[in-house]
Amino acid sequence: MTKTEKNCEDTGRSGPPNGFALLPWLLMGMGAVSNLLQGETPNPWIGALGVLAFNSLYIAIVFRAFDGRRREAPVTWWLLTALASVTFALAIGYGGAWLLFFPLLGLAVGSVLRGRRLVQVVLPLCLAVGTVAGVRDGWGAVDVAYGTFVSSMVTAALLALSETVRELHLTRQELARSAVDRERLRFSRDLHDLLGHTLSVIVVKSEAARRMASHDVDAALAQISDIESVGRQALTEIREAVTGYREGSLTAELDRARDILTTAGITPSIRLAGPLLEPQTEALLSWVVRESVINAVRHSGASHCDISLTSAADHVHLEITDDGRGPGPGPSGSGLRGLSERLVAAGGTLGTGPGPAGGFRVVARLPVASPQAEHGTEQAAAG
Repeated sequence: MTKTEKNCEDTGRSGPPNGFALLPWLLMGMGAVSNLLQGETPNPWIGALGVLAFNSLYIAIVFRAFDGRRREAPVTWWLLTALASVTFALAIGYGGAWLLFFPLLGLAVGSVLRGRRLVQVVLPLCLAVGTVAGVRDGWGAVDVAYGTFVSSMVTAALLALSETVRELHLTRQELARSAVDRERLRFSRDLHDLLGHTLSVIVVKSEAARRMASHDVDAALAQISDIESVGRQALTEIREAVTGYREGSLTAELDRARDILTTAGITPSIRLAGPLLEPQTEALLSWVVRESVINAVRHSGASHCDISLTSAADHVHLEITDDGRGPGPGPSGSGLRGLSERLVAAGGTLGTGPGPAGGFRVVARLPVASPQAEHGTEQAAAG
């Protein structure tokens, strides 16, 4: 079973058409066979061999016609030429009912040829058929040429339509598979970033609560309350990630970044300047802030983290620098690679590496499609 047939079977459809669909038309030659059986044909052995040769060639051609590779092979063209020779020989030698082999020749031609080549072959063929029919049985038999023309053109049109429908069906299946793959990738990235951030916040705040518990119970309880809030927020974000409707708020993400950096003992500095951003741009930059801050808390050993966002009329520039070691090759590195893929898909870039004065730096740049009015906001915060 071919891949195409398996796909059709899997979706509950019948398989694609094949050579069996054109075999019943051989019954058009029964008039010639009847003449042979009734002894009305001179040189019956020659006629019988001609019918056998015609049927054999016709069957071979129509079965090859439904395989694109075999249909274009030189062997198919030689078989079609041989079929045309046998058909014209029988029609010229016997006439009458034997002229009905011409429409069958048209079926074979229409099953093999497509487009311009079909027209280039069919028109001279029909002219020759009309001439032979007129000379052999009078001009009343010229309508055989019309039957040949119709059989060839209709067959080619129906088979081309069938092939197009089959290709569209396979394309739709491929698009559906691609959409599923994209959704799986989106969900895996969202889940990685959400859980990584949430678990890191919970760990940092749990450590802070443990340190404070012995000498400042109220502060420890405040950290525990924050852990509860973070857990509830994570549940909401995971539900949004599952449904695909999650959009990050950059302002809220920066507030969370300030909080977790401060809790981890890292001094934050946040500066914003430029016009308001589109929600999609804010969502992407929120992911960058989240991943970069988590890396700083987890791996860097930094004491200071600087976040700078500058948006202009056509682009937005986000730079996050800490004075630590930077992320290692583990899950954080994977998170940055995933972020880079997201930004590239949106027409942006993500660069990572050592900062100009040491430490680690993340630089994100995104185009701004339709900027909002400028708000001229600048904010600086130090832990």
